[in-house]
Amino acid sequence: MENRLFDTAVQELKYKVLVELIRAYDKGLDNNIYHEIPIKIMPGPKASLRCCVYKERAILQERLKLAMGGDKTNPNVVEVIDIACDECPVDGIFVTPACRGCISHRCAEVCPRGAISIVDKRSVVDKSKCIECGKCTEACPYNAIILQKRPCVRSCKAGAIKVDEDKKAVIDNDKCVGCGACVYQCPFGAISDKSYVLDALDIIKNSDGNKNYKVYALIAPAIVAQFNYARIEQIVTGMHKLGFHQVIETALGADLTLAHEAEELAERGTLTSSCCPSFVKYVEKNFPDLVKYISSTPSPMVMAGKLIKALDPTGKVIFVGPCTSKKFEYKQEGAKDYIDCVLSFEELQAFLDARDVDVSTLEDTVLDNASYYGRIFARSGGLTEGVAKMAKDMGFDAKPVAMSGLEECRKQLLMLKVGKSPFNFFEGMACEGGCVNGALCLHHGPKSLTDVNKYGELAREKSVENSVKLFKLSGAKAHDDGAAGEAAATSDKPAAKKPTKKK
Repeated sequence: MENRLFDTAVQELKYKVLVELIRAYDKGLDNNIYHEIPIKIMPGPKASLRCCVYKERAILQERLKLAMGGDKTNPNVVEVIDIACDECPVDGIFVTPACRGCISHRCAEVCPRGAISIVDKRSVVDKSKCIECGKCTEACPYNAIILQKRPCVRSCKAGAIKVDEDKKAVIDNDKCVGCGACVYQCPFGAISDKSYVLDALDIIKNSDGNKNYKVYALIAPAIVAQFNYARIEQIVTGMHKLGFHQVIETALGADLTLAHEAEELAERGTLTSSCCPSFVKYVEKNFPDLVKYISSTPSPMVMAGKLIKALDPTGKVIFVGPCTSKKFEYKQEGAKDYIDCVLSFEELQAFLDARDVDVSTLEDTVLDNASYYGRIFARSGGLTEGVAKMAKDMGFDAKPVAMSGLEECRKQLLMLKVGKSPFNFFEGMACEGGCVNGALCLHHGPKSLTDVNKYGELAREKSVENSVKLFKLSGAKAHDDGAAGEAAATSDKPAAKKPTKKK
């Protein structure tokens, strides 16, 4: 489809691998795919991306392994393709040819470690002494000194990526929060997410046309900003053609999460959100003293999954969304009983095209499950807007703050830690701008925010209360017995007591 938009050629390459893998699955997988698919994508004889076509194909074999689930011994959903990671410059302070050899030597004067000396009228950096504080870069009147960091290192706000002695990126799983920023920012696609598309294909195939059990798709509200060549209602029709029995808005689960978190805030006084698994992980790993404030309400994905499983216990639920963090969340305690697989928007696009489903030619299937507030969860500030509204209706004062990206999260959490924050509700989103800028979106940008807001406005007549009534009628429980019900995490925080509304 010519008018489909991917931000980068890396995404296009991932997409091609997925399309060929799905087609191979339909014909019956065998080991020949490791030879045939790379040659089909990179026929040669001239290389188009790397030094030679043979290296291109070798990297494609590694991409294919990730598309088939990756390293099963590595719990992280994000992995480094070593053979693809060899083109980035070495990190550190670098003196460019713009150095004029001035006599003021401000760079050397401000260096706290004496790492800069003047040799032949030019600044020279001693790497063994340099601590990369950046003071010299600020002092140079010619901007001739720069702090050079790899895109993956610069993008990782959790500090989980280092460069080893072989100049390869290495992910520290103890620090990684699974946000996927490095996946999107790596210019060579050397860091990528595992795909569970084969699991999803098995679930749909084994349902035998939804006769053995029904397969439900949960689509994240950010989807409305993704498939710009078709209406969301056409995407829903296309998903039915892929074998899904029913397509349901995750925004319905967002309505439920909003209602429960508002009640928790009313009782507990101070609360941080639990919607973004990467944010929850970030708090647990970097601010253990603040874990007590994390909401015990499951994420919208899990809340919607609970509702579906309550209504159809034998049904299978596949979440389709924009981020890597949902790929680790669904395997955690409190989530794995309600979500059976996770696909990204990139993978959904590949699935549609591999099966030759041109959604732009299809009729509409109405999607009308959630409220305005549930749909705007896709953007930063959506949850805070909803909490403020719910708090007002419940008769108490909410002072929410939207934290967009881990850097902003860190600033606000530090204020909370030292007791200096004026806020009592903290909405944390690992991705800047929220889920609309998730690492596995087809494209990113301000238009996505506009699309989500318009989509939310279409559901103004819907209320959060309607979603809550449906949840109660289903017999589902917000919190699992014997657990906090925190689906996004692995924390040790205690479960909150049942909230009571304040007069």
